[in-house]
Amino acid sequence: MLKSLFILLLSSFKTNSQLRLELLFLTKQIEILQRNSPRLKIKETDKLIFSLVKTFLSNWKERIFIVKPNTLVKWHKNAFRLYWYRISRGKKNGRPRVNKELICLIRQIANENPFWGAPRIHGELKKLGFDVSESTVQRYILRRNSGSTDQKWKTFLKNHIKETVSIDFFTIPTINFKMVNVLVVLDHHRRKIIHFNVTMHPTTDWILQQLRNVFSEHTVPKYLIRDRDSKYGSVFSNRIKQFGIKEYVTSYRSPWQNGYVERVIGSIKRECLDHIVIINENHLRKVLKDYISYYNKYRTHLANNKDSPEGREVQVVGKIEKVPVLNGLHNIYLRKAA
Repeated sequence: MLKSLFILLLSSFKTNSQLRLELLFLTKQIEILQRNSPRLKIKETDKLIFSLVKTFLSNWKERIFIVKPNTLVKWHKNAFRLYWYRISRGKKNGRPRVNKELICLIRQIANENPFWGAPRIHGELKKLGFDVSESTVQRYILRRNSGSTDQKWKTFLKNHIKETVSIDFFTIPTINFKMVNVLVVLDHHRRKIIHFNVTMHPTTDWILQQLRNVFSEHTVPKYLIRDRDSKYGSVFSNRIKQFGIKEYVTSYRSPWQNGYVERVIGSIKRECLDHIVIINENHLRKVLKDYISYYNKYRTHLANNKDSPEGREVQVVGKIEKVPVLNGLHNIYLRKAA
């Protein structure tokens, strides 16, 4: 008797719960239909409520009117996916993320060492205290072209800097608008200008004679870098081989490949010739002689650790005096004993 009464009360309680859920289900649909919108607008919170009620309401299919039952099932699956995403988001499963600084370092090492693969880079990173797997290193190495293992121009210049000279031409207009050609020969080791000359009509024979003059006083280098100027020609290349010099010709329109001498030419123009009106060849030769003497002996250079190409001693005793160069265009500061 008591058992039958308990079952009756339980079924009555379940019926009341179902009625309340059904009422909530229908009320929510009416609320959505009464919204001031030309189209039926269902918010994410509405979808979540429908999904929760559907779980406990047994006859939900007969009480859904504004959408199809399949749509509500889809909402429920999305809500379930979102639920598991939220509760699993805080868990740190798998490998930790690689920070941007380490990714940049991996790519920097790979770019600076084109012969290194992932195992070599991984070994360097371990020695630097980074806890990263080799597969992660492989993932962040940028894909290289087939010719990327060739040494770059910058690497070549650094490896052979003591055995390399560069030559290049630049032009300067005179007072009567005639163009004068200037040849500059630069020693890479100390960034020293070892020769220059000027001419109105440069030829291959003239250039070769300038090189003979240079190498009669200086050690013959192993490498010579030049651009593709038509002044040189094929005869120049053949004669250069007779000197025992290997010639490197830069790519078309790539002045950066002969960057040292290009930088020197820029300094000559900015610091000297841009401020002087050249009268003729002799005047230009005299001006360049004074500037290049100042450049080699006294002008400090970043590549020489703030020393001059020929080397300038440090003076700590004596009164500081100013010595003008090029009529005061530049000045030299020296200490003279009292």
